[in-house]
Amino acid sequence: MVRGNLEKIRDFSDFDEAASYILQILSKQAGMNSFYIAKQEGGVQKIVKVHNTKHHLIEEGEASPLPCMLSALSVEHGAQALIIEHIGEHELTRSLGIADGFEAGCFIGVPIFYEDGSSYGTVCGLDDGPCELSADLPFIFETLATLLTYVLELERAYGEIESLAAPMVPIVGKVAILPIIGEVRALRAQAIIDHAMHGCAEKGIEVLVIDVSGVSQINSQVGEYLLKLVKVLGLIGVQPVVTGIQPFMALKVPHFAEALKGTMIEANLETALKRLGFSFEKN
Repeated sequence: MVRGNLEKIRDFSDFDEAASYILQILSKQAGMNSFYIAKQEGGVQKIVKVHNTKHHLIEEGEASPLPCMLSALSVEHGAQALIIEHIGEHELTRSLGIADGFEAGCFIGVPIFYEDGSSYGTVCGLDDGPCELSADLPFIFETLATLLTYVLELERAYGEIESLAAPMVPIVGKVAILPIIGEVRALRAQAIIDHAMHGCAEKGIEVLVIDVSGVSQINSQVGEYLLKLVKVLGLIGVQPVVTGIQPFMALKVPHFAEALKGTMIEANLETALKRLGFSFEKN
């Protein structure tokens, strides 16, 4: 069982997946109805992940008054767990008009911090009825909040590394090359798209040569990301040129060639640059 859990943790592709799994863990450890993660944006709490066990107290994507208010109280409380065993009687919540229907309920929340000390938001548990909270529950919440901090920082670092792993190189005028090397997974593919869009806008690029000759592995999902990159470039007025397509790519993404219809495709970087009007002279 432990080994299986470790395998699942290794397979997390992003913060959202890790957050969903952690809420499921909490639902098995605490006898509460709802568990959620609220993200702090501009001083406002927004619910981004929810796991309801019995009935739907909270919905994902909402800015529900009571859960968001409780999340804000948790951030103000500090790094340790804020425990409210009786919402209708606790000094922080008994005067809240938005607590109607939750007077007999309970709450526990812990802030999620970035490494620099700024707050991402909170991981919380909430019930509209009484519950028996175990003595080790605060420790469990605090530990999982720390794990989410670790995942956040990994995701941030990974995004920075991936943008460096696909550098956009201006060559002359408004023409640039985007060499993509190594294995391309979904998270990296999205980072490449974001990096390319930002780079083209910032540098005023009009022609972007996407060289995929160095790609060692690809699947159909990632193939779709690359096709999306080509399509979005066209929409923002950048001419995409694709070079280095290998046979295994066509096999992994059967409609690859059809989807690239109308796009300039060359076997390698040299022929693409020649077609764009560049000439090469030997010294």
